[in-house]
Amino acid sequence: MQFDLLLKGGRLIDPAAGLDAPRDVAIASGRVAAVDADIPVTSAAQIVDAGGCIVTPGLVDLHSHVYWGGTSLGVDADRLAAKSGTTTFIDAGSAGAGNFLGFRRHVMERSKVRILAYVNISFAGIFGFSQTVSVGECSDLRLCEPREVVAAVREHRDVVVGVKVRSGKHAGGTSGIAPVDLALEAADQAGLPLMAHIDEPPPGRSEVLPRLRKGDILTHCFRPFPNAPVFASGAVRPDMRLARERGVIFDIGHGMGSFDFAVARAMLEEGLAPDVISSDVHLYCVDGPAFDILVCMSKLLALGMPLVEVLRAATQAPAQAIARPDLGTLTVGTVGDVAVLRQRPGRFTFVDAVGASLVADQRLVCEGIAIGGTWWPNEAVNDVSETERFEPHASHTHVEVAARHFGHRHD
Repeated sequence: MQFDLLLKGGRLIDPAAGLDAPRDVAIASGRVAAVDADIPVTSAAQIVDAGGCIVTPGLVDLHSHVYWGGTSLGVDADRLAAKSGTTTFIDAGSAGAGNFLGFRRHVMERSKVRILAYVNISFAGIFGFSQTVSVGECSDLRLCEPREVVAAVREHRDVVVGVKVRSGKHAGGTSGIAPVDLALEAADQAGLPLMAHIDEPPPGRSEVLPRLRKGDILTHCFRPFPNAPVFASGAVRPDMRLARERGVIFDIGHGMGSFDFAVARAMLEEGLAPDVISSDVHLYCVDGPAFDILVCMSKLLALGMPLVEVLRAATQAPAQAIARPDLGTLTVGTVGDVAVLRQRPGRFTFVDAVGASLVADQRLVCEGIAIGGTWWPNEAVNDVSETERFEPHASHTHVEVAARHFGHRHD
């Protein structure tokens, strides 16, 4: 056989290649080997019928938390991959220099799905995150050591894509803007971009944004008040426009509390669509309101963002943000990572981070993924009820939430 896997009869949407047309995709030795209108089924060892489906590059989730077991907020990437169409999870600073080796050895190297990561400016990474315990990793500046970050980047350069900092009242306590400045020092020395999280002030958005350079990532770009990117009137704040003009990358980073439908509508109406759609999936939003990147993409679709642009924001754009041109496209010779998606009609209720609802007449679902040419079907493709079942669980302990996701010891 010439090919290992053939995805047959689908609508190929590859924004990086400027392609939206009926195409077959063939994979051999883990790489895209052919893209053509009609590739014979006799040429491949395995055939996947993609009729009626969207074939697109494997989704790249730029902001996730998948250091499971090693941090309180981590989820198992392998459990989410086929369901969410995600072939690359990028962990957004769960680990710092002090525990990055554990993340690599115990999670990254054992995972079937690809995991890359930002190194947290905090030596301990995100260590005190739950609904009942909240200790910001940047609240003690003794933990924010740029030299350790640079050393971790040097040691793990093949899997590190940047430096992460979480600033704000929850993540930084009274540290103000200092963690951002220290993280920028580390990112500059390492020659990597910075991903900056903003929660509630201080520091304010107006302190953080001017510091970000071209290619740095502002995550939670559509967050609610306070530190929202728009005025109460809905007008976009001038510092957001200046950041976009300067080349700062706007990333959704939905998460538990960082995506507001009203803010998103205002930004989209003003022509400031997100560059990247990411989930910020972690243990406290994997059962809602974020769920996974595909649900987040469906929300942007429901808000009026065109399908091709939604797909670009989860394939080409995040791959560019991490300087991995071999990901996020299906041109011949690139990595054979594919997502086979379907637009499912129906009545779907989505909820944002502040509890507002949005009813949509369709959502994206995943039939399965190919990782390096190995087909991985989504066995739960017909279960699309999780968004309807969503209920906040604010009073649950970490142990209860973890048991709900991973199972009890005796299961």
